[in-house]
Amino acid sequence: MPVGIFRVCLVVITAIVNHPLLFPKENGTVPENMEEIIQKMKEREVSLRLEQLRLEQEIADQEATQKAVENAAEVVEGSKEEKVRWDMWTALSMVIFLLIELWRQDFQEGNWQDTGGEEDDMAVLGRAFKGVSFPDKAILASFYEKRILGTTGDVARMREMVEGFADDLLEALRSVCNRDADMEVEDCMGVGSMYENWRVRKPFVCDLIVPFAPPEPYCFRCQAWCSSDSSPPDEQGYGTIKVCRADEDVTGCICDKTKLGEDMLCLLHSQDNTTRPSSEMEDLLCFKNTQYLDADQVMKWFQIAVTKAWNRISHKYEFDLSFSLLDSPGALKIKFRSGKSIAFNLTPVVQYENSDVYFISHFPRSGLAAELPSSTHWFLTFAVYERRFIQLVSKTLPANACHVSCLQILSFVHGKQCSLTGPSGLSNYHLKTVMLHLLQAHPSQDWAPEKLEARLQDMLKYLEKCLHEKKLYHFFIGNGKVPAELGFPIIFQRAEPLNLFRPFVLHRDVYRKTVDTFHEMLRNMSALINEYTVHIPLAHTNGIRKESL
Repeated sequence: MPVGIFRVCLVVITAIVNHPLLFPKENGTVPENMEEIIQKMKEREVSLRLEQLRLEQEIADQEATQKAVENAAEVVEGSKEEKVRWDMWTALSMVIFLLIELWRQDFQEGNWQDTGGEEDDMAVLGRAFKGVSFPDKAILASFYEKRILGTTGDVARMREMVEGFADDLLEALRSVCNRDADMEVEDCMGVGSMYENWRVRKPFVCDLIVPFAPPEPYCFRCQAWCSSDSSPPDEQGYGTIKVCRADEDVTGCICDKTKLGEDMLCLLHSQDNTTRPSSEMEDLLCFKNTQYLDADQVMKWFQIAVTKAWNRISHKYEFDLSFSLLDSPGALKIKFRSGKSIAFNLTPVVQYENSDVYFISHFPRSGLAAELPSSTHWFLTFAVYERRFIQLVSKTLPANACHVSCLQILSFVHGKQCSLTGPSGLSNYHLKTVMLHLLQAHPSQDWAPEKLEARLQDMLKYLEKCLHEKKLYHFFIGNGKVPAELGFPIIFQRAEPLNLFRPFVLHRDVYRKTVDTFHEMLRNMSALINEYTVHIPLAHTNGIRKESL
Protein backbone atom coordinates (compact mmCIF):
# COMPACT_ATOMS: atom_id res chain seq x y z
CA MET A 1 0.00 0.00 0.00
CA PRO A 2 2.73 2.63 0.73
CA VAL A 3 4.26 1.88 -2.69
CA GLY A 4 0.99 2.67 -4.45
CA ILE A 5 0.60 6.03 -2.66
CA PHE A 6 4.15 6.92 -3.63
CA ARG A 7 3.45 6.18 -7.31
CA VAL A 8 0.32 8.45 -7.31
CA CYS A 9 2.26 11.30 -5.74
CA LEU A 10 5.02 10.92 -8.32
CA VAL A 11 2.53 11.16 -11.22
CA VAL A 12 0.91 14.31 -9.76
CA ILE A 13 4.26 16.02 -9.24
CA THR A 14 5.33 15.19 -12.81
CA ALA A 15 2.12 16.64 -14.20
CA ILE A 16 2.57 19.90 -12.29
CA VAL A 17 6.18 20.30 -13.27
CA ASN A 18 5.43 19.74 -16.97
CA HIS A 19 2.52 22.21 -17.08
CA PRO A 20 3.38 24.96 -19.68
CA LEU A 21 1.72 27.77 -17.74
CA LEU A 22 3.88 27.22 -14.70
CA PHE A 23 7.10 28.11 -16.54
CA PRO A 24 6.18 30.43 -19.46
CA LYS A 25 8.71 31.60 -21.98
CA GLU A 26 10.48 34.84 -21.30
CA ASN A 27 9.06 36.75 -24.31
CA GLY A 28 5.51 35.93 -23.12
CA THR A 29 4.24 35.34 -26.62
CA VAL A 30 1.61 32.70 -27.23
CA PRO A 31 2.74 30.08 -29.65
CA GLU A 32 0.86 29.62 -32.83
CA ASN A 33 0.04 25.98 -32.15
CA MET A 34 -1.57 26.68 -28.76
CA GLU A 35 -4.70 24.77 -29.57
CA GLU A 36 -2.70 21.73 -30.49
CA ILE A 37 -0.76 21.93 -27.23
CA ILE A 38 -3.97 22.30 -25.22
CA GLN A 39 -5.40 19.28 -26.94
CA LYS A 40 -2.36 17.20 -26.06
CA MET A 41 -2.50 18.40 -22.47
CA LYS A 42 -6.12 17.32 -22.21
CA GLU A 43 -5.24 13.95 -23.60
CA ARG A 44 -2.35 13.76 -21.14
CA GLU A 45 -4.67 14.69 -18.30
CA VAL A 46 -7.11 11.97 -19.30
CA SER A 47 -4.39 9.37 -19.40
CA LEU A 48 -3.13 10.48 -15.99
CA ARG A 49 -6.62 10.22 -14.54
CA LEU A 50 -6.95 6.73 -15.97
CA GLU A 51 -3.58 5.80 -14.47
CA GLN A 52 -4.69 7.25 -11.15
CA LEU A 53 -7.89 5.20 -11.20
CA ARG A 54 -5.93 2.10 -12.08
CA LEU A 55 -3.52 2.69 -9.20
CA GLU A 56 -6.38 3.36 -6.79
CA GLN A 57 -7.97 0.09 -7.89
CA GLU A 58 -4.71 -1.79 -7.30
CA ILE A 59 -4.40 -0.20 -3.85
CA ALA A 60 -7.96 -1.20 -3.01
CA ASP A 61 -7.30 -4.75 -4.22
CA GLN A 62 -4.15 -4.96 -2.10
CA GLU A 63 -5.99 -3.70 0.97
CA ALA A 64 -8.77 -6.22 0.41
CA THR A 65 -6.24 -9.04 -0.02
CA GLN A 66 -4.34 -8.06 3.13
CA LYS A 67 -7.59 -7.82 5.08
CA ALA A 68 -8.63 -11.25 3.84
CA VAL A 69 -5.26 -12.69 4.92
CA GLU A 70 -5.62 -11.14 8.35
CA ASN A 71 -9.15 -12.51 8.69
CA ALA A 72 -7.94 -15.96 7.65
CA ALA A 73 -5.12 -15.81 10.21
CA GLU A 74 -7.62 -14.86 12.91
CA VAL A 75 -9.86 -17.74 11.90
CA VAL A 76 -6.93 -20.19 11.99
CA GLU A 77 -5.76 -18.90 15.36
CA GLY A 78 -9.28 -19.14 16.73
CA SER A 79 -9.62 -22.68 15.43
CA LYS A 80 -6.30 -23.59 17.09
CA GLU A 81 -7.46 -22.20 20.41
CA GLU A 82 -10.71 -24.04 20.06
CA LYS A 83 -8.84 -27.24 19.18
CA VAL A 84 -6.59 -26.82 22.22
CA ARG A 85 -9.64 -26.36 24.42
CA TRP A 86 -11.23 -29.40 22.82
CA ASP A 87 -8.07 -31.51 23.29
CA MET A 88 -7.88 -30.44 26.92
CA TRP A 89 -11.46 -31.45 27.58
CA THR A 90 -10.92 -34.73 25.71
CA ALA A 91 -7.84 -35.55 27.82
CA LEU A 92 -9.66 -34.60 31.02
CA SER A 93 -12.60 -36.80 30.07
CA MET A 94 -10.26 -39.73 29.36
CA VAL A 95 -8.54 -39.32 32.74
CA ILE A 96 -11.90 -39.25 34.53
CA PHE A 97 -13.02 -42.32 32.60
CA LEU A 98 -9.83 -44.23 33.49
CA LEU A 99 -10.15 -43.33 37.16
CA ILE A 100 -13.74 -44.54 37.18
CA GLU A 101 -12.72 -47.76 35.43
CA LEU A 102 -9.86 -48.43 37.87
CA TRP A 103 -12.16 -47.80 40.81
CA ARG A 104 -14.73 -50.14 39.34
CA GLN A 105 -12.15 -52.92 38.85
CA ASP A 106 -10.79 -52.50 42.37
CA PHE A 107 -14.32 -52.55 43.72
CA GLN A 108 -15.18 -55.72 41.84
CA GLU A 109 -11.89 -57.55 42.37
CA GLY A 110 -11.68 -56.59 46.01
CA ASN A 111 -15.02 -58.34 46.45
CA TRP A 112 -15.53 -56.55 49.73
CA GLN A 113 -19.35 -56.74 49.41
CA ASP A 114 -21.26 -59.96 49.14
CA THR A 115 -24.13 -60.47 46.73
CA GLY A 116 -26.76 -60.31 49.48
CA GLY A 117 -26.15 -56.63 50.15
CA GLU A 118 -24.91 -57.28 53.69
CA GLU A 119 -22.00 -55.43 55.33
CA ASP A 120 -18.70 -56.17 53.60
CA ASP A 121 -16.39 -58.75 55.14
CA MET A 122 -13.59 -56.28 55.74
CA ALA A 123 -15.86 -54.11 57.85
CA VAL A 124 -17.05 -57.23 59.65
CA LEU A 125 -13.50 -57.99 60.78
CA GLY A 126 -12.99 -54.41 61.88
CA ARG A 127 -16.14 -54.64 64.05
CA ALA A 128 -15.20 -57.67 66.17
CA PHE A 129 -16.44 -60.23 63.63
CA LYS A 130 -20.06 -59.15 63.54
CA GLY A 131 -21.93 -61.60 61.40
CA VAL A 132 -19.15 -64.21 61.56
CA SER A 133 -19.65 -67.16 63.87
CA PHE A 134 -16.35 -67.60 65.67
CA PRO A 135 -15.64 -70.63 67.91
CA ASP A 136 -15.39 -69.83 71.59
CA LYS A 137 -12.52 -70.46 73.97
CA ALA A 138 -13.68 -73.91 75.10
CA ILE A 139 -14.16 -75.26 71.59
CA LEU A 140 -10.75 -73.93 70.52
CA ALA A 141 -9.08 -75.53 73.53
CA SER A 142 -10.74 -78.88 72.86
CA PHE A 143 -9.93 -78.69 69.15
CA TYR A 144 -6.28 -77.95 69.88
CA GLU A 145 -5.97 -80.75 72.41
CA LYS A 146 -7.71 -83.44 70.39
CA ARG A 147 -6.82 -82.53 66.84
CA ILE A 148 -3.47 -80.70 66.95
CA LEU A 149 -1.68 -82.37 69.83
CA GLY A 150 -3.19 -85.73 68.97
CA THR A 151 -1.67 -85.79 65.48
CA THR A 152 1.77 -84.36 66.23
CA GLY A 153 2.92 -86.86 68.84
CA ASP A 154 5.31 -88.71 66.50
CA VAL A 155 6.98 -85.58 65.07
CA ALA A 156 9.98 -85.70 67.42
CA ARG A 157 10.71 -89.34 66.61
CA MET A 158 10.39 -88.66 62.90
CA ARG A 159 12.81 -85.70 63.10
CA GLU A 160 15.37 -87.83 64.90
CA MET A 161 15.11 -90.61 62.33
CA VAL A 162 15.42 -88.24 59.34
CA GLU A 163 18.37 -86.32 60.82
CA GLY A 164 20.26 -89.55 61.54
CA PHE A 165 19.73 -90.85 58.03
CA ALA A 166 20.65 -87.49 56.45
CA ASP A 167 23.92 -87.38 58.39
CA ASP A 168 24.80 -90.89 57.19
CA LEU A 169 23.87 -89.99 53.61
CA LEU A 170 26.01 -86.84 53.62
CA GLU A 171 28.96 -88.72 55.06
CA ALA A 172 28.69 -91.17 52.17
CA LEU A 173 28.39 -88.24 49.77
CA ARG A 174 31.70 -86.84 51.00
CA SER A 175 33.37 -90.17 50.43
CA VAL A 176 32.25 -90.44 46.79
CA CYS A 177 33.17 -86.85 45.89
CA ASN A 178 36.57 -85.73 44.67
CA ARG A 179 37.95 -83.58 47.47
CA ASP A 180 40.19 -81.67 45.03
CA ALA A 181 37.52 -80.84 42.44
CA ASP A 182 34.00 -81.23 43.93
CA MET A 183 32.15 -78.99 46.34
CA GLU A 184 32.74 -79.52 50.06
CA VAL A 185 29.54 -80.45 51.89
CA GLU A 186 29.00 -79.48 55.54
CA ASP A 187 26.56 -80.83 58.14
CA CYS A 188 22.84 -80.30 57.60
CA MET A 189 20.53 -78.14 59.70
CA GLY A 190 16.80 -78.46 60.34
CA VAL A 191 14.58 -75.44 59.62
CA GLY A 192 10.93 -74.65 59.08
CA SER A 193 7.69 -75.70 60.75
CA MET A 194 8.84 -79.19 61.80
CA TYR A 195 11.69 -77.70 63.84
CA GLU A 196 9.65 -74.75 65.11
CA ASN A 197 7.00 -77.20 66.41
CA TRP A 198 3.97 -75.84 64.60
CA ARG A 199 3.54 -78.25 61.69
CA VAL A 200 -0.01 -79.68 61.84
CA ARG A 201 -0.96 -81.01 58.42
CA LYS A 202 0.12 -84.30 56.98
CA PRO A 203 2.30 -85.39 55.35
CA PHE A 204 4.93 -84.21 57.82
CA VAL A 205 7.99 -83.09 55.87
CA CYS A 206 11.36 -82.23 57.42
CA ASP A 207 13.26 -79.39 55.75
CA LEU A 208 17.05 -79.74 55.95
CA ILE A 209 19.56 -77.31 54.45
CA VAL A 210 23.10 -78.37 53.57
CA PRO A 211 25.79 -75.65 53.36
CA PHE A 212 28.54 -76.27 50.81
CA ALA A 213 31.73 -74.50 49.75
CA PRO A 214 34.00 -74.63 46.68
CA PRO A 215 37.28 -76.58 46.68
CA GLU A 216 40.55 -74.80 47.37
CA PRO A 217 41.84 -72.34 46.24
CA TYR A 218 38.40 -70.96 45.38
CA CYS A 219 35.84 -69.16 47.53
CA PHE A 220 32.37 -67.66 47.21
CA ARG A 221 31.82 -63.88 47.10
CA CYS A 222 28.16 -63.24 47.86
CA GLN A 223 26.28 -60.07 47.01
CA ALA A 224 22.73 -59.43 48.19
CA TRP A 225 20.29 -57.18 46.34
CA CYS A 226 20.54 -54.54 49.09
CA SER A 227 24.32 -54.24 48.66
CA SER A 228 23.86 -52.01 45.61
CA ASP A 229 22.25 -48.59 45.49
CA SER A 230 19.36 -49.72 43.34
CA SER A 231 17.97 -53.05 42.21
CA PRO A 232 14.94 -53.98 40.08
CA PRO A 233 11.80 -54.88 42.05
CA ASP A 234 11.86 -58.46 40.74
CA GLU A 235 15.37 -58.99 42.16
CA GLN A 236 14.54 -57.89 45.72
CA GLY A 237 15.16 -60.73 48.14
CA TYR A 238 17.73 -62.33 45.84
CA GLY A 239 21.49 -62.22 45.41
CA THR A 240 24.34 -63.55 43.32
CA ILE A 241 27.33 -65.74 44.18
CA LYS A 242 30.64 -65.21 42.40
CA VAL A 243 33.29 -67.93 42.35
CA CYS A 244 36.76 -66.41 42.86
CA ARG A 245 40.20 -67.43 43.95
CA ALA A 246 40.78 -66.93 47.65
CA ASP A 247 43.67 -64.52 46.96
CA GLU A 248 41.66 -62.48 44.44
CA ASP A 249 40.51 -59.06 45.63
CA VAL A 250 37.43 -58.52 43.51
CA THR A 251 36.26 -55.50 45.49
CA GLY A 252 39.50 -53.54 45.53
CA CYS A 253 40.47 -53.67 41.85
CA ILE A 254 38.55 -52.50 38.81
CA CYS A 255 40.43 -54.59 36.27
CA ASP A 256 37.54 -57.05 36.02
CA LYS A 257 34.97 -54.25 35.68
CA THR A 258 36.70 -51.98 33.14
CA LYS A 259 38.38 -52.65 29.80
CA LEU A 260 41.99 -51.55 30.32
CA GLY A 261 42.99 -51.78 26.66
CA GLU A 262 45.53 -53.92 24.86
CA ASP A 263 48.53 -51.80 25.88
CA MET A 264 47.61 -51.62 29.61
CA LEU A 265 48.26 -54.18 32.34
CA CYS A 266 46.86 -54.45 35.88
CA LEU A 267 49.72 -54.30 38.38
CA LEU A 268 47.75 -56.29 40.98
CA HIS A 269 46.53 -59.14 38.81
CA SER A 270 48.23 -60.85 35.94
CA GLN A 271 46.29 -62.01 32.96
CA ASP A 272 46.58 -65.62 34.13
CA ASN A 273 44.74 -64.80 37.35
CA THR A 274 41.89 -62.79 35.89
CA THR A 275 40.97 -65.01 32.98
CA ARG A 276 40.14 -68.67 33.42
CA PRO A 277 39.04 -71.21 30.86
CA SER A 278 35.29 -71.60 30.44
CA SER A 279 35.49 -75.34 31.10
CA GLU A 280 37.11 -74.73 34.49
CA MET A 281 34.32 -72.39 35.59
CA GLU A 282 31.67 -74.84 34.38
CA ASP A 283 33.33 -77.55 36.49
CA LEU A 284 32.79 -75.17 39.42
CA LEU A 285 29.04 -75.16 38.59
CA CYS A 286 29.05 -71.64 37.16
CA PHE A 287 26.73 -70.31 34.49
CA LYS A 288 28.20 -70.59 30.99
CA ASN A 289 30.99 -68.07 30.29
CA THR A 290 30.57 -66.40 33.70
CA GLN A 291 31.94 -66.71 37.23
CA TYR A 292 28.47 -66.76 38.83
CA LEU A 293 27.22 -69.90 40.53
CA ASP A 294 24.31 -71.50 38.69
CA ALA A 295 21.51 -72.87 40.89
CA ASP A 296 20.40 -75.35 38.24
CA GLN A 297 23.93 -76.71 37.86
CA VAL A 298 24.24 -77.05 41.63
CA MET A 299 21.00 -79.03 41.89
CA LYS A 300 22.08 -81.40 39.09
CA TRP A 301 25.41 -81.97 40.80
CA PHE A 302 23.72 -82.52 44.16
CA GLN A 303 21.21 -85.01 42.81
CA ILE A 304 23.95 -87.03 41.14
CA ALA A 305 26.08 -86.95 44.29
CA VAL A 306 23.14 -88.04 46.49
CA THR A 307 22.39 -90.92 44.11
CA LYS A 308 26.01 -92.13 44.27
CA ALA A 309 26.02 -91.80 48.04
CA TRP A 310 22.81 -93.82 48.38
CA ASN A 311 24.17 -96.58 46.15
CA ARG A 312 27.11 -96.89 48.54
CA ILE A 313 25.04 -97.24 51.74
CA SER A 314 21.74 -98.72 50.50
CA HIS A 315 22.71 -102.20 51.66
CA LYS A 316 22.58 -100.99 55.26
CA TYR A 317 18.88 -100.04 55.17
CA GLU A 318 15.68 -101.94 54.61
CA PHE A 319 13.94 -99.24 52.62
CA ASP A 320 14.25 -97.46 49.28
CA LEU A 321 15.19 -93.83 48.64
CA SER A 322 13.99 -91.80 45.64
CA PHE A 323 13.48 -88.24 44.47
CA SER A 324 9.77 -87.61 44.97
CA LEU A 325 8.97 -84.40 43.07
CA LEU A 326 10.24 -83.26 39.69
CA ASP A 327 9.59 -79.57 40.41
CA SER A 328 11.36 -79.81 43.79
CA PRO A 329 14.88 -81.15 43.11
CA GLY A 330 15.76 -81.62 46.80
CA ALA A 331 12.61 -83.57 47.72
CA LEU A 332 13.41 -87.14 48.85
CA LYS A 333 11.14 -89.96 49.96
CA ILE A 334 11.91 -92.99 52.07
CA LYS A 335 9.70 -95.96 51.16
CA PHE A 336 9.41 -98.84 53.64
CA ARG A 337 8.49 -102.35 52.64
CA SER A 338 5.30 -102.02 54.66
CA GLY A 339 4.08 -99.33 52.28
CA LYS A 340 4.65 -96.39 54.64
CA SER A 341 6.80 -93.48 53.53
CA ILE A 342 8.61 -90.47 55.00
CA ALA A 343 9.29 -87.35 52.95
CA PHE A 344 11.99 -84.78 53.60
CA ASN A 345 13.76 -82.00 51.71
CA LEU A 346 17.54 -81.86 51.48
CA THR A 347 18.55 -78.58 49.85
CA PRO A 348 22.07 -77.20 49.26
CA VAL A 349 22.70 -73.63 50.43
CA VAL A 350 25.55 -71.10 50.49
CA GLN A 351 26.33 -69.13 53.64
CA TYR A 352 26.19 -65.34 53.39
CA GLU A 353 29.50 -64.08 54.77
CA ASN A 354 29.78 -65.11 58.45
CA SER A 355 26.07 -64.97 59.26
CA ASP A 356 23.26 -67.53 59.41
CA VAL A 357 21.60 -66.06 56.33
CA TYR A 358 21.81 -68.48 53.44
CA PHE A 359 21.42 -68.39 49.67
CA ILE A 360 19.17 -71.32 48.88
CA SER A 361 19.39 -73.07 45.52
CA HIS A 362 15.75 -74.08 45.44
CA PHE A 363 12.91 -72.54 47.40
CA PRO A 364 9.44 -74.12 47.65
CA ARG A 365 7.29 -72.04 45.33
CA SER A 366 3.65 -71.11 45.85
CA GLY A 367 1.09 -69.80 43.39
CA LEU A 368 1.92 -66.29 44.55
CA ALA A 369 5.70 -66.43 44.06
CA ALA A 370 7.26 -65.04 40.91
CA GLU A 371 9.81 -66.79 38.78
CA LEU A 372 13.50 -66.34 39.47
CA PRO A 373 15.12 -63.54 37.43
CA SER A 374 17.74 -66.10 36.27
CA SER A 375 19.46 -69.26 37.49
CA THR A 376 22.34 -67.12 38.81
CA HIS A 377 19.98 -65.33 41.25
CA TRP A 378 19.63 -67.14 44.55
CA PHE A 379 16.86 -66.58 47.08
CA LEU A 380 17.92 -65.57 50.60
CA THR A 381 16.42 -67.52 53.48
CA PHE A 382 16.34 -66.28 57.08
CA ALA A 383 14.92 -69.56 58.45
CA VAL A 384 17.68 -70.01 61.05
CA TYR A 385 17.09 -66.54 62.51
CA GLU A 386 13.32 -67.09 62.48
CA ARG A 387 13.74 -70.25 64.52
CA ARG A 388 16.07 -68.48 66.95
CA PHE A 389 13.69 -65.53 67.33
CA ILE A 390 10.80 -67.82 68.25
CA GLN A 391 13.00 -69.63 70.77
CA LEU A 392 14.23 -66.32 72.24
CA VAL A 393 10.75 -64.81 72.60
CA SER A 394 9.31 -68.05 74.02
CA LYS A 395 11.61 -67.71 77.03
CA THR A 396 9.88 -64.45 78.00
CA LEU A 397 6.29 -65.67 77.49
CA PRO A 398 4.02 -67.25 80.13
CA ALA A 399 3.98 -71.02 80.51
CA ASN A 400 2.05 -72.80 77.75
CA ALA A 401 1.84 -69.55 75.74
CA CYS A 402 -0.68 -69.55 72.91
CA HIS A 403 1.45 -68.11 70.07
CA VAL A 404 2.27 -71.50 68.55
CA SER A 405 -1.30 -72.70 69.14
CA CYS A 406 -2.70 -69.73 67.20
CA LEU A 407 -0.41 -70.43 64.26
CA GLN A 408 -1.24 -74.14 64.28
CA ILE A 409 -5.01 -73.56 64.33
CA LEU A 410 -4.86 -70.95 61.58
CA SER A 411 -2.60 -73.15 59.44
CA PHE A 412 -4.92 -76.13 59.89
CA VAL A 413 -8.12 -74.22 59.05
CA HIS A 414 -6.55 -72.51 56.03
CA GLY A 415 -5.27 -75.83 54.73
CA LYS A 416 -8.70 -77.42 55.09
CA GLN A 417 -10.32 -74.49 53.28
CA CYS A 418 -7.82 -74.75 50.41
CA SER A 419 -8.59 -78.46 50.10
CA LEU A 420 -12.22 -77.49 49.53
CA THR A 421 -11.89 -74.45 47.27
CA GLY A 422 -8.44 -74.93 45.75
CA PRO A 423 -5.07 -73.32 46.49
CA SER A 424 -4.71 -69.60 47.12
CA GLY A 425 -1.87 -67.11 47.21
CA LEU A 426 -1.45 -67.48 50.97
CA SER A 427 1.16 -69.89 52.30
CA ASN A 428 2.13 -71.11 55.76
CA TYR A 429 5.12 -68.77 55.60
CA HIS A 430 2.76 -65.78 55.32
CA LEU A 431 0.86 -67.01 58.37
CA LYS A 432 4.11 -67.41 60.31
CA THR A 433 5.17 -63.90 59.30
CA VAL A 434 1.93 -62.54 60.76
CA MET A 435 2.66 -64.33 64.04
CA LEU A 436 6.22 -62.95 64.16
CA HIS A 437 4.96 -59.38 63.72
CA LEU A 438 2.37 -59.82 66.49
CA LEU A 439 4.92 -61.43 68.80
CA GLN A 440 6.97 -58.27 68.54
CA ALA A 441 3.97 -55.93 68.85
CA HIS A 442 2.17 -57.49 71.86
CA PRO A 443 3.54 -57.66 75.42
CA SER A 444 4.39 -61.06 76.87
CA GLN A 445 1.33 -61.32 79.12
CA ASP A 446 -0.99 -61.07 76.11
CA TRP A 447 0.10 -64.56 75.03
CA ALA A 448 -1.18 -66.38 78.11
CA PRO A 449 -2.99 -69.64 77.25
CA GLU A 450 -6.40 -68.28 78.28
CA LYS A 451 -6.09 -65.55 75.63
CA LEU A 452 -6.00 -67.98 72.72
CA GLU A 453 -9.28 -66.74 71.22
CA ALA A 454 -8.29 -63.05 71.37
CA ARG A 455 -4.86 -63.61 69.82
CA LEU A 456 -6.30 -65.79 67.05
CA GLN A 457 -8.72 -63.00 66.18
CA ASP A 458 -5.79 -60.55 66.20
CA MET A 459 -3.95 -62.71 63.68
CA LEU A 460 -7.00 -62.82 61.42
CA LYS A 461 -7.50 -59.05 61.67
CA TYR A 462 -3.85 -58.40 60.90
CA LEU A 463 -3.97 -60.76 57.93
CA GLU A 464 -7.19 -59.12 56.70
CA LYS A 465 -5.55 -55.70 56.90
CA CYS A 466 -2.52 -56.91 54.96
CA LEU A 467 -4.71 -58.42 52.25
CA HIS A 468 -6.71 -55.22 51.98
CA GLU A 469 -3.55 -53.13 51.57
CA LYS A 470 -1.69 -55.82 49.58
CA LYS A 471 1.23 -55.33 51.95
CA LEU A 472 2.81 -57.91 54.23
CA TYR A 473 6.39 -57.01 55.04
CA HIS A 474 9.13 -59.55 55.68
CA PHE A 475 9.75 -59.74 59.41
CA PHE A 476 13.53 -59.31 59.34
CA ILE A 477 14.27 -57.23 56.23
CA GLY A 478 14.04 -53.54 57.09
CA ASN A 479 13.13 -54.26 60.74
CA GLY A 480 15.31 -52.13 63.01
CA LYS A 481 13.77 -53.65 66.16
CA VAL A 482 15.30 -57.12 65.79
CA PRO A 483 16.79 -58.16 69.17
CA ALA A 484 20.54 -57.64 69.30
CA GLU A 485 20.96 -61.08 70.91
CA LEU A 486 20.28 -62.70 67.54
CA GLY A 487 23.34 -61.13 65.92
CA PHE A 488 21.31 -60.35 62.81
CA PRO A 489 23.32 -58.65 59.97
CA ILE A 490 22.84 -54.89 60.05
CA ILE A 491 22.80 -54.64 56.24
CA PHE A 492 19.39 -56.34 56.13
CA GLN A 493 18.01 -54.27 58.99
CA ARG A 494 18.85 -51.08 57.09
CA ALA A 495 17.44 -52.35 53.79
CA GLU A 496 14.10 -51.25 52.41
CA PRO A 497 11.23 -53.40 53.76
CA LEU A 498 10.38 -56.31 51.47
CA ASN A 499 6.69 -56.65 50.64
CA LEU A 500 5.77 -60.35 50.47
CA PHE A 501 2.40 -59.44 48.94
CA ARG A 502 3.87 -57.48 46.02
CA PRO A 503 2.89 -60.25 43.53
CA PHE A 504 -0.76 -59.54 44.41
CA VAL A 505 -0.38 -56.17 42.67
CA LEU A 506 0.85 -57.89 39.50
CA HIS A 507 -1.49 -60.92 39.53
CA ARG A 508 -4.98 -59.65 40.18
CA ASP A 509 -6.60 -63.01 39.47
CA VAL A 510 -4.51 -64.67 42.20
CA TYR A 511 -5.39 -61.81 44.55
CA ARG A 512 -9.12 -62.23 43.91
CA LYS A 513 -8.88 -65.98 44.52
CA THR A 514 -6.91 -65.43 47.75
CA VAL A 515 -9.40 -62.90 49.14
CA ASP A 516 -12.34 -65.16 48.25
CA THR A 517 -10.67 -68.10 49.99
CA PHE A 518 -9.93 -65.99 53.07
CA HIS A 519 -13.53 -64.79 53.39
CA GLU A 520 -14.84 -68.30 52.82
CA MET A 521 -12.50 -69.56 55.55
CA LEU A 522 -13.92 -67.00 57.98
CA ARG A 523 -17.47 -68.05 57.24
CA ASN A 524 -16.59 -71.75 57.55
CA MET A 525 -14.24 -71.52 60.53
CA SER A 526 -16.75 -72.73 63.11
CA ALA A 527 -17.90 -75.56 60.88
CA LEU A 528 -14.32 -76.64 60.08
CA ILE A 529 -13.30 -76.64 63.74
CA ASN A 530 -16.49 -78.32 64.99
CA GLU A 531 -16.04 -81.06 62.42
CA TYR A 532 -12.77 -82.10 64.08
CA THR A 533 -13.74 -81.36 67.69
CA VAL A 534 -14.99 -83.92 70.18
CA HIS A 535 -18.33 -82.92 71.74
CA ILE A 536 -17.87 -80.92 74.93
CA PRO A 537 -20.49 -81.33 77.68
CA LEU A 538 -22.38 -78.14 78.44
CA ALA A 539 -21.42 -78.19 82.13
CA HIS A 540 -17.74 -78.49 81.27
CA THR A 541 -18.05 -75.60 78.85
CA ASN A 542 -19.73 -73.40 81.45
CA GLY A 543 -17.04 -74.30 83.96
CA ILE A 544 -14.31 -73.20 81.56
CA ARG A 545 -16.09 -69.92 80.88
CA LYS A 546 -16.49 -69.19 84.60
CA GLU A 547 -12.78 -69.85 85.20
CA SER A 548 -11.87 -67.47 82.39
CA LEU A 549 -14.02 -64.77 83.95
